[in-house]
Amino acid sequence: MTHDLTIVGGIYVERCIQPLWDAVYGSAGRAAHAVRNLIPGRIILHSYVAPEMKAQAEHVASDCDATLMPTSAKHNLSFSYLHPMSVPAIFPTPRHIEAHVPISVKGDVVLRFGMLEGDAIVEANVAVYDPQSAFDVALFQANGSRARRLAVVMNRHETEQMTGQSDPSLAAKDLIAKGLAEVVIIKMGSSGAMVTTGVGQSVTPAYRSTHVWKLGSGDVFSGTFAALWGCQGMDAAQAADLASRAVALYCDTRSLPVPGVSDLQALSYDPVVPTKGTVYLAAPFFDLAQRWLVEETRDQLRALGASVFSPLHQVGPGPASIVGPEDIKGLEKSDAVFAILNGLDAGTIFEVGYAVKKGIPVVCFAQNVSVESLKMVEGTGCEVVDDFVSALYRTIWRLPKA
Repeated sequence: MTHDLTIVGGIYVERCIQPLWDAVYGSAGRAAHAVRNLIPGRIILHSYVAPEMKAQAEHVASDCDATLMPTSAKHNLSFSYLHPMSVPAIFPTPRHIEAHVPISVKGDVVLRFGMLEGDAIVEANVAVYDPQSAFDVALFQANGSRARRLAVVMNRHETEQMTGQSDPSLAAKDLIAKGLAEVVIIKMGSSGAMVTTGVGQSVTPAYRSTHVWKLGSGDVFSGTFAALWGCQGMDAAQAADLASRAVALYCDTRSLPVPGVSDLQALSYDPVVPTKGTVYLAAPFFDLAQRWLVEETRDQLRALGASVFSPLHQVGPGPASIVGPEDIKGLEKSDAVFAILNGLDAGTIFEVGYAVKKGIPVVCFAQNVSVESLKMVEGTGCEVVDDFVSALYRTIWRLPKA
């Protein structure tokens, strides 16, 4: 097998407020950094690069011993996040991004990512395609790209956009039956990744990390898979499993490159077990900032598949004689508690104590709260987390098995 990997995709500015992040990566830049220990040969990096980004793009490439092949661009793109699961503010806005001439890429093994500034027309012996698009997800072959062997890596939404089928299993089988891919990997969140080949389907699990840094995790998965399946000739299911382990390590540490195969195999992360149930959202909601955080927490927990009992939404304000009993009824019917301890609201602290007494698991999101103030919370078995997204996931993982 070849030891070289050609990667084509975006090199973008990334910013996040919490946790703090300000870096230049993008899908292609991050994948190149991820696979440095897995590619003994060359890493060739193709991307659109605006003049003001040239020095930064060159640094991204040199830092992972990649050869940069820039295509001139008019835009310097940036993605700004409030937290890693928030919808980013993209600058320039997508409707103001001018479409550039497609990048032509030839290589033995090519990893192709979708890009906002244009497209990549690939000619390869082996290709891995990650469309990374919420809209108008096109087949690999739609722009004239060709590969003797092709693996497509995408999420469920992209799968439905590409195939028109809501059932991921049927969509994957259909792509393979039509000769449009040799391998189809559909990422399904906590349910893992479905790996489909001509000989069958299997599911590789997602792995549970202590911290959850979602920004760029898909880049790490696709890069690792391309290195192992495309360059090292590994079986698709095994490559996907190691890519999933690499993602867990990246989410936990925010560090790259991915370690070697033996180190990936030795990682001790437990598989994520799909859960279901109701989360009680214990939090103050007396000013705009508090109200925003309650709304965001509720939306994100529901997006992760949980039902949410929110006193603000289910009960609302009112006299103590009504609010107190109704909130407790909701708490007693819940399977876990997400408690926002910022400000140490008396009602929230009471609800945490009540849940502990009832044996209901509690995950506390606490920022700028003193160690002394958290003593009883931590001492009674509650999880205390200062990172919002990690707290969300750890709450989901405390729910009963699905």
